[in-house]
Amino acid sequence: MASFVIQGGNPLTGVHRAAGNKNAVLPMLAACVLTDEPVRLTNVPLIQDVHTMLAILDELGVNVERKGHTVTLCARGIRRRKLDPKLCRHVRSSILFAGPMAARHGLVSLSAPGGDVIGRRRLDTHVEGLRQLGIGLHTSDGFTFKRKKLTPARILLDEASVTATENVVMAAVLIPGRTTIFNAACEPHVQDLCQMLCKMGAQIGGIGTNYLIIDGVDSLNGTSHRVQPDTVDATSFLAAAAATGGALTIEDLPADQFDVISRPFRKLGLKWKIDGRTLTLPADQRLRVSDDFGAAIPKVEDGIWPAFPSDLMSVVLVMATQARGTMLFFEKLFESRMYFVDRLIAMGARIVQCDPHRVIVSGPAPLHGIHMSSPDIRAGMALLIAALCAKGESVIDNAEIIDRGYEGIETKLRRLGADIVRRK
Repeated sequence: MASFVIQGGNPLTGVHRAAGNKNAVLPMLAACVLTDEPVRLTNVPLIQDVHTMLAILDELGVNVERKGHTVTLCARGIRRRKLDPKLCRHVRSSILFAGPMAARHGLVSLSAPGGDVIGRRRLDTHVEGLRQLGIGLHTSDGFTFKRKKLTPARILLDEASVTATENVVMAAVLIPGRTTIFNAACEPHVQDLCQMLCKMGAQIGGIGTNYLIIDGVDSLNGTSHRVQPDTVDATSFLAAAAATGGALTIEDLPADQFDVISRPFRKLGLKWKIDGRTLTLPADQRLRVSDDFGAAIPKVEDGIWPAFPSDLMSVVLVMATQARGTMLFFEKLFESRMYFVDRLIAMGARIVQCDPHRVIVSGPAPLHGIHMSSPDIRAGMALLIAALCAKGESVIDNAEIIDRGYEGIETKLRRLGADIVRRK
């Protein structure tokens, strides 16, 4: 197990280029099994979850070629329909093979998907959506999704689950007839997957809304597609620069998505300029909480798109520890997301955890370094930001979990002036 050792106190200053979107590329990798023709993906982030998905594809018999941030996949030679249980335990995204593998190749067997421990993450929406398309589930030995008689359907998802929407879409594109999905997730990474599938010959209407219309086709072709930049990656570095008093330029920023994500940052008094796809954050900004109308304590709450994404709650919460004023954070989606705040409290943060979903942060609070462990990807990044703000040395164990979502994190932070090393 590796650790990060951080000497805090250095402002982050320089240029950061957003990596490819983690949550977009993982379903795109699974979608390659829908065609015998090559699928070429560019701007692929070199993160551990991508490496694990590529290992799963290789085990299935998919030809995998990698060159830098470009991956070419050809599923013409699929020879297995059982996913390696050890690999499944490392990523939540292994469940994304259920729809495309069962629809096109008859069945797929996998063990319980792994991933971050941030609360209960239901599979019911996947199971019910695929069942309505004619794909059954057997649980005698792990999970086996098996094609019965594929039929188009009118589907109402019981929750706007991102991965369930992606699974159902990937199955439905090869089922002749019209399938409609109501209460579909419409996050930008879901849109990016749908746009890639359309380039492969799928017919999907309503992209960007919660009502998708899919007219199934007999077969899909290969394609070349650039994975969109990762707003979570870009915004995490923005938060790190702001919390440390640095100045940052972010290149290849998806500015349209940032309009939604930026609201809590403005509540904390952060100011920046955007020119096309480049964001410039000036140095030495004074973070100050802007009260709600009537001098009420402001609230940051997450939700399904276009609400503020849960993946950014942790990093904004750390920013609030360095801002003057009080802010309430309401994590609605995952009951264990906020449990990392005990590390921040140990570092000197002024935080009251009201319940598993709500915490109150009052700042600014001087932080000091401690020895801690990363519980999940996004909390791990938040703890890195806290360590960069803190006085003295911090050690963060379980560094590999941060590698699952952030490419070369210590190299990129050092380039911006951070004092950080990886210790094996």
